[in-house]
Amino acid sequence: MKFKLTNVWRARHCRQIAMAGLLMATASVFAVPAVQAQPASAAPASTSQKADTAKLERIRTAVGKAFDVDVTKVQATDYANLYEVQLGNNIVYTNENAEFVLAGNLVDAKTRRDITTERVEEISKVDFSTLPLEQAVKLVKGNGARKMAVFEDPNCGYCKKLHQELKALDNVTVYTFLFPILAPDSVTKATNVWCAKDQATVWTDWMNKGTVPAEATCETPIEKNLELGRKLAVQGTPAIFFESGNRVNGYVPAARLNQELDRK
Repeated sequence: MKFKLTNVWRARHCRQIAMAGLLMATASVFAVPAVQAQPASAAPASTSQKADTAKLERIRTAVGKAFDVDVTKVQATDYANLYEVQLGNNIVYTNENAEFVLAGNLVDAKTRRDITTERVEEISKVDFSTLPLEQAVKLVKGNGARKMAVFEDPNCGYCKKLHQELKALDNVTVYTFLFPILAPDSVTKATNVWCAKDQATVWTDWMNKGTVPAEATCETPIEKNLELGRKLAVQGTPAIFFESGNRVNGYVPAARLNQELDRK
């Protein structure tokens, strides 16, 4: 039953990721790289507080039904009749009647600030202390003082590439949330890793050397990890979280990892 539920979750999650990705990709195909906008007033009030709750819920429902996506939140912007629609950690825009969806970066015409990028960075932050690290494989290098958490699939090529970069890091603790979403045998491999006596060694040997984990069975946190990933809007692997609250989606080189690990 657990595997069946995992497959159902994976199918729905992937469909929603694809739709959210399609909305975001629209900007690069049909639109200019950024949209410049003038605030509704020189010193706009907090429009999100003034927005009518029923209107926001109506917009949320309309966009969700039109594109078959889970809309995380809708809020008014500081620009006339333009509303921010959050799709996980992605942002698109619409009007009060949800007559269109605009994917692309919103840039303030006066300040030249990239409003969209700022908002995405803001909503993507995660309080590292709230992560259930007991559900993760723990790898300590050096004194382990710096910390990062990574959602990884055993069959993820970019995750394996990331592990090559991890070799260059020192004084870091890496928490790996096994997140099997890419292939039918991902769950089996993740289970074998979690149930191994030396999880960290078995995991790194598989990711770095291709040493297949020995078959093992036990209770695992895999279903909990999948649910955690959904809540954190993890849309692929690797997804990296740092103590600073920052996150990085995808493979990055060791230099960038060190930069983020040192960030306060």
